[in-house]
Amino acid sequence: MPKPVTEPLHLRRIDPARNMSRFYVLSIQPTLFGGASLVRNWGRIGTNGQVMMETFDERADSDEAVSRLERRKRKRGYMAP
Repeated sequence: MPKPVTEPLHLRRIDPARNMSRFYVLSIQPTLFGGASLVRNWGRIGTNGQVMMETFDERADSDEAVSRLERRKRKRGYMAP
């Protein structure tokens, strides 16, 4: 079972050779109906980026989604600052 995330997860991918400077933030926020929302924010460092929210009925489902996305991003070269 994945561990629950309580604080936002900040990841960065910086590659000066490719002029790449990106960020990815994952956070879980409670909903009014007892569920949880996964909030994703990504873009180029220094910008506001884009935001997407995905709502789940169960907190465990949102924790699993965060773990899955974190693994995927780390495979692509994102690291914690």
